Amino acid sequence: MKNKLLRTSAIAVLLLIAVPALAQTDGNQTNQQLLERIQRLESELGALRVAVQQSTQKAATAVETADDAIETATIAQKAIKKVAKTAKSAEEWKNSNSIVHLAGYASAGYTNKQMSDGRFDQVQFAPIFHYQYKDKVLLESEIEFKLNEDGSTDVALEYLTVDLILNDYATLLVGKFLSPTGQFRQNIHPSWINKLPSAPSGFGHDGAAPTAEIGMQLRGAVPTGNSDMRLNYAIYVGNGPELELEIEDGETEIHGVVSEGFGRDIDGNKVVGGRVGFIPIPKLELGVSSAFGNTAIVGEDDRDYRIFGADIAYKYGRFDLRGEYISQKVGELASSVAPDLWKWESWYMQGAYKLPANFEGVVRYTDYSSPHASQEQEQWAIGLNYLVAPQVIAKIAYELNEGSVPSTDANRFLLQLAYGF
Repeated sequence: MKNKLLRTSAIAVLLLIAVPALAQTDGNQTNQQLLERIQRLESELGALRVAVQQSTQKAATAVETADDAIETATIAQKAIKKVAKTAKSAEEWKNSNSIVHLAGYASAGYTNKQMSDGRFDQVQFAPIFHYQYKDKVLLESEIEFKLNEDGSTDVALEYLTVDLILNDYATLLVGKFLSPTGQFRQNIHPSWINKLPSAPSGFGHDGAAPTAEIGMQLRGAVPTGNSDMRLNYAIYVGNGPELELEIEDGETEIHGVVSEGFGRDIDGNKVVGGRVGFIPIPKLELGVSSAFGNTAIVGEDDRDYRIFGADIAYKYGRFDLRGEYISQKVGELASSVAPDLWKWESWYMQGAYKLPANFEGVVRYTDYSSPHASQEQEQWAIGLNYLVAPQVIAKIAYELNEGSVPSTDANRFLLQLAYGF
């Protein structure tokens, strides 16, 4: 377009120069004809001037548009780089070698015991920490904060283990772990899992069921070759428990087996034990537990220590059934201040049924036997739960207790709100 305008302009200039010469050489042309040609040339020059101005304006606009396009492209390029950087960061997080996870539970409740005033209690908070490196190592730990009657707070390390994931069928745990003998202590005792506000008699601390151990544990599952059958196991070796003395009616007796997990071994001999669980059909599990070794009173020789347990868990539709038996036995020692054989045992059977509108009914029977009449108890517990959310449960229960002393013979009314996270 620009070249065409230049050519037209050159022709016009040549014509203007040629006009006088034409006037002199061609005497036949009249002045009128020359004037007409001059006017046409002036008109064409005017039109040419307008066209040149319009072309110049369009060229300026095109340059401005090109500048805007370059600026837009620069902004887009920066945005693309930012998105690429963000995507790379997301990919790095996705492929992170380490994973940190916080879980746990908390609960609070109300207890009204026969022959005493009601009180708000059962306030506890138990955060659980998990730190995993790839699929090789897992650190897991639970810390329990519990409010006492006098307003003070107990802080306890419930467990802490470093878990080496050996393969799909075996994991090695080293540290302090919940006792794998039985089901209740290692799997059911958290308040948001337990379907009643209390533990079965004898399955609490210093009862018939061991609580924790410090040592090593190997646990996992074994393929059976049958797609419907499963087999799981837990085998451990640890420092073992210690024996606690008390004086009752002028006689020195062993009050109980303390198995909170000791960082010492006063008898010098380790305790070996574990549990094997068998799942013959889906939703039915049968378990057998055992442990043996030695234990002692501080300052005395060691004596035999034995654990035996059996458990069952079955689910059918809305119905949930579970039961467990556990016993701890301490052998005789003639040189001891408490030379007799001592045995604690307890068993319970519990049934739960899910009702409409997120309600659940629970019934549990427990029979706890002890060398001390003051510890023995037979108990019926009846409860009604409301599932506020999958991990939030409100419980109301009533215990019918029968024992030989007021503390074990008094019935109780219990309320509890528990939250697992």
